[in-house]
Amino acid sequence: MEHIFNLLYVVMAIINFSRTNGTFCSLQGEPAYPQLSKHGDIIIGGILPFHSRWDVTNMSYLVKPPPVKCMSLDFRAFQFSQSLIYAIEEINNSSSLLPGVSLGYKIYDSCTSTAIGVRMAMTLVNGNENSDLDEPCSKPAQVQAIIGETYSSVSMAIANSIGPLSVPVISYYSTCECLSDKRKYPSFLRTIPSDYFQSRALAEMVKHFGWTWVGAIRRDDDYGNSGMAAFTEAAVELGICLEYSIPFFRTYSQEKVLRIVEQVKSSTSRVIVAFVDTWDLDILVHAFFKNNVTGYQWVGTEAWIFDLELATLDKFNILQGAIGLAISQTTVTGLKDFILDINPLKSVGSAIFTEFWEALFQCTFTKQNKSKDKPVCTGEEKVSEVENPFTDMSLMPIFSNVYKGVYAVAHALHDLLGCTQTCPTKKQPDPFTFLEHLKRIHFKTKEGDEVYFDKNGDPAAKYEIINWQTHKEHQYEFVSVGLYDSTLPFHNRLTVNMASIVWAKNSNQVPVSVCSESCPPGTRKAVQKGKPICCFDCIPCAEGEISNMTDSVTCEQCTQDYWSNPYRDKCVKKETEYLSYEETMGILLTAVSVIGAIMAITIAILFFRYKNTPIVKANNSELSFLLLFSLNLCFLCSLTFIGQPSDWSCMLRHTAFGIIFVLCISCVLGKTIVVLMAFRATLPGSNVMKWFGPPQQRLSVLAFTLIQHYKEKIILECNLGSNVAFWAVLGYIGLLSLLCFILAFLARKLPDNFNEAKFITFSMLIFCAVWITFIPAYVSSPGKFTVAVEIFAILASSFGLLFCIFLPKCYIIILKPEKNTKKQMMGKMAVK
Repeated sequence: MEHIFNLLYVVMAIINFSRTNGTFCSLQGEPAYPQLSKHGDIIIGGILPFHSRWDVTNMSYLVKPPPVKCMSLDFRAFQFSQSLIYAIEEINNSSSLLPGVSLGYKIYDSCTSTAIGVRMAMTLVNGNENSDLDEPCSKPAQVQAIIGETYSSVSMAIANSIGPLSVPVISYYSTCECLSDKRKYPSFLRTIPSDYFQSRALAEMVKHFGWTWVGAIRRDDDYGNSGMAAFTEAAVELGICLEYSIPFFRTYSQEKVLRIVEQVKSSTSRVIVAFVDTWDLDILVHAFFKNNVTGYQWVGTEAWIFDLELATLDKFNILQGAIGLAISQTTVTGLKDFILDINPLKSVGSAIFTEFWEALFQCTFTKQNKSKDKPVCTGEEKVSEVENPFTDMSLMPIFSNVYKGVYAVAHALHDLLGCTQTCPTKKQPDPFTFLEHLKRIHFKTKEGDEVYFDKNGDPAAKYEIINWQTHKEHQYEFVSVGLYDSTLPFHNRLTVNMASIVWAKNSNQVPVSVCSESCPPGTRKAVQKGKPICCFDCIPCAEGEISNMTDSVTCEQCTQDYWSNPYRDKCVKKETEYLSYEETMGILLTAVSVIGAIMAITIAILFFRYKNTPIVKANNSELSFLLLFSLNLCFLCSLTFIGQPSDWSCMLRHTAFGIIFVLCISCVLGKTIVVLMAFRATLPGSNVMKWFGPPQQRLSVLAFTLIQHYKEKIILECNLGSNVAFWAVLGYIGLLSLLCFILAFLARKLPDNFNEAKFITFSMLIFCAVWITFIPAYVSSPGKFTVAVEIFAILASSFGLLFCIFLPKCYIIILKPEKNTKKQMMGKMAVK
């Protein structure tokens, strides 16, 4: 219906314009008179919602619409009007501000209607209060500035309508961020902060309390929609998600209200951000109570968080623990007494005063309207004896905003008129010049509050954080628990005393409202598919990666010398792991290596002592001593693998390993060849031994050894970078071992009482078995166990050679000396 009324008003304006002759214009419809007025040299206009609604009638473009009947007197708007009048009276009585110039006022009722608000603005600008006046349309504006309106939607319409005329509109309560757009609203200014700041302050406050999953209810008009859009934008920047954002208006049907309640009830978020006004929230509170929707944490804007009337209406404690932003508390000396010291007899003929008095004291002035339930008004009733929204001074900061708006106009006039001891002229300045001057004013009130406008016509944003706390049964107390100052750096804007807050359900614990619990350090967030970013799973960081903060999005890779700790929240220096002499495994391997070396030396001493005995001579003593020497080095070589690696130990261990083992196998191979050649030499006509005598034996051992020593990477590298060289050495050793095994196997049944080839075969069988087993064990063993496997293979193969080749000989030398004879050595076994 509001939209139809606006359309009709526009149509009437067009008809009115078409009926003019271009020289004169007149206001169509019923005459518009101010509710409150006073003559003065310069007039300040006011548009206030004295009534909260109007009587809706059927309207048609075919007939003239009837006069609009405003209903439901709003005591708050009357307080605003008294604040405006108080400021003007104080200025008129001042000798320092606008001396010699009197300010007057004309205050109209917008009836909370956009169309009526625009009509009253046009009335103030044109001065056509009577419909029969014919005056030039080009005449100057009749008011210097307009104070109002309360609601953002009405202010937008008013500012948009008279913006081309450059008449300033100064609002004390319209907070919509959209009004900061100077291209659309060039003449709009305000003394209350924009919702741009409030929305961001709310988002920062919600984030401060750890709520990342919230619901929102917004008034379905410019104030609510614009404010919620700004809040949503700020919330996204801070990582806050809205589970829902529901529009609401107090004219919604009961069915719509019920759907809203059900949507809230089915949600998982426990926090509701409400961008609504007092009357909207009153309807919602009753609906929530009827449907048993309680225990939610409400977050409010300045439109309702400091409203005592709403707090009184909430008899069900639905809003218990509510927290939100309010305009910083301030006082205007003498204003409270002025508001309360009201007397309708001082405003004879003012219908608004009569209506106000009757509503305030629930009485009637006329006998015709006398009711059984209402006494006759005497006019002598005491305001101090009633308790209602009019006597409530909780909105003193808004009263102060009205006061500041009037003083801003006065200071701009004072400077523009060049007033000193007295103003040289009382002429109303040009609107455009005055507007530009007004935008640049900067002064302090008598209480010390700074008043100025930024480039968008907005004041600095400072808010108190208010908490609703129950101090009596069904009664709330507004407790200030923090501050927000947009002029400070980002990290210092918000200060909150957490210990003094009482939350929903009268709890001292901060409510939890998250879609997913925070991810602890050592994990990262992974957004759940198809859900907002606030709904996520916590994935542990991989090995070598860490996250050292809560709710980390990624895991960071540790640097090369560092590794992640077990909790994956810190990079710690990698432990240097090696086979140490101090640990049990190192001690055992060292002991076995030393024992093997001692055994090899002992056998060498034994062989040297009995070097002239047949068993030593028959087994090529020179190769035997060389083999014992190489076996002794094999045992000692394993010691280079134990202890912390260094450059020299790395080069020594693999170089020594390759050379010594090739030398060892070369000696065994030489002994095998000698055995075969010796058998060939016993055959008639054979002189093969002259081709494989001692010089040739030494040369073969040297040749086999030097072949592998040609690969210099073994000498220079010992880490994983020398894989190819390392496995080449092992391959070469394996080749010699296999050749030796084959030759020895072929000679195992030669007819000797003491068959050397048989023992060589056994030793090579053990040797090959050890090193074949070594390959998978070496590849699969981690860290220091790789070295342990390599040492074990060296020791096992060395003991195999030592025991299989030399232990039988030692047995004969020590325990069976009777067999250590030339005859016994030369005896032939029966050939099968």
